Amino acid sequence: MDEEAITIRLTRDQAFVLSDWLYQVMFESDDLEGIVRDRAVWSPMYAISGTLDKTLSEIFMPEYGPRLEAAKDRLRANLYGGAGEPATPSESG
Repeated sequence: MDEEAITIRLTRDQAFVLSDWLYQVMFESDDLEGIVRDRAVWSPMYAISGTLDKTLSEIFMPEYGPRLEAAKDRLRANLYGGAGEPATPSESG
């Protein structure tokens, strides 16, 4: 079995939003098995979550909620072209 490490690159906003979502799914949900049925997926989820927790200073900063919402807004604007509608592949280039 090949155990070569994989590197995933995320922007700070992507990492911050993903970290929050993982925390909610993994630690605040009463139904992790219902959300992620295959326990094999839990291993990479815990690895990613732990890496994000060690890397992101944002999760410990004051005004967590407003910072998170601002990051989500920026990601939505980038994903949907800023107009609230999905960007076509040629626009998201």
